[in-house]
Amino acid sequence: MFKRIAEFFHDVKLELKKVVFPTKKEVIGSTWVVIVSVLIASVFLGIVDMSLGKFMTAIFK
Repeated sequence: MFKRIAEFFHDVKLELKKVVFPTKKEVIGSTWVVIVSVLIASVFLGIVDMSLGKFMTAIFK
């Protein structure tokens, strides 16, 4: 059983050597893409929500 656990951790160590971590510049760039995308989506959904709210208010008045 201990041999299997040791083999597992050995395999984990080998797999971690294959991982390519992003550079600081790539992380910052990706973060800005996410922030801008969220802002655009939130503005769009806010406009749609207000429009539908006014539309429903006008219908049920």
